[in-house]
Amino acid sequence: MSATTPAQHSEQPGRIMSGEMAEQPAVLRRILTEGAPKIREVAERIAARNPRFVLLTARGTSDNAALYAKYLLEVQLGKPCGLTSMSTTTAYGARPDLTDCLVITVSQSGGSPDLVASTKAARAAGAITLAVTNNADSPLAEVSEFHIDVLAGSEKALPATKTYTAELLALYLFVEGLRGGDGAAAKALPDLAESVLARQDEVKALAARYRFAERMVLTSRGYGYPTAKEAALKLMETSYIPALSYSGADLLHGPLAMVDNISPVIAIVTEGKGGEALQPVLERLRGRGADLVVVGSQSEVDKAAAGFALPTDGVAEEVQPILEILPLQMLAYEVTIARGQDPDAPRSLAKVTETR
Repeated sequence: MSATTPAQHSEQPGRIMSGEMAEQPAVLRRILTEGAPKIREVAERIAARNPRFVLLTARGTSDNAALYAKYLLEVQLGKPCGLTSMSTTTAYGARPDLTDCLVITVSQSGGSPDLVASTKAARAAGAITLAVTNNADSPLAEVSEFHIDVLAGSEKALPATKTYTAELLALYLFVEGLRGGDGAAAKALPDLAESVLARQDEVKALAARYRFAERMVLTSRGYGYPTAKEAALKLMETSYIPALSYSGADLLHGPLAMVDNISPVIAIVTEGKGGEALQPVLERLRGRGADLVVVGSQSEVDKAAAGFALPTDGVAEEVQPILEILPLQMLAYEVTIARGQDPDAPRSLAKVTETR
């Protein structure tokens, strides 16, 4: 698919992206009602095969969803996991023995040739293959042994929003199914997401801080780290601001040196062990006088220069990323609008990126 032309998108910049962000509570409800039984069935069939380890394959936004799944699988299931390098198969022709390995390929469109080719090669090498897509009729779904439809509906804006949160919830429910859990921690998410998305005026005020930003740093730890990576990607592809994302631990190993008292830093502080592990990093950032904005609990926001307080009370740490990304999607949208650009049609991008 070619990039959207000016004649193809609305005269109102960002109308499509804004509408798709607003759909997210409905998408989450659809997954919990229509998708959950099918996801559980797939999970039970794969659990019966008892895979010894898991490999996750994805690109772009879906790669951040795959990283979230890696945390879930390692923490909740104790399964060793890795993120694949597709070029070892597609460019170098490597054929590792993947007997008893579960290979999960996450893709919004399910159409990228390298994802299809590497999944096909993994299945030939003995892997159990699972495609997680927003397109049940995609080439990726066709070559995979199992498929999960994330049920997000058509997504037209080039920046992926509702497909990302749909992937997160589908992957959470899948891991719950593997471990025999009931997925109860996700039941409140649609209503909570609705309440977060209703606070767009707060985000618009926050966006004023970044209208003239030349670069940004985003950081988190644990389950929040994929959120930092996805938020950075959204900011770069919509507003064109160079946005660097780091695990809090990695930030201390060198990149902290670039942070000064005019450096904008966004910290995603997940309520739980990840947020606790991030505390030394936050202390160092405050000590350097960084322009620190926090996305997290009200108590964490109160310690920062500014922030967005999430409804984290009673919300399990492992599902908080589904809420964390919402104000950051809105932030990318608002910063882009403030800079006079159209988030629906970022330059040089296509909805389906065909890497090989």
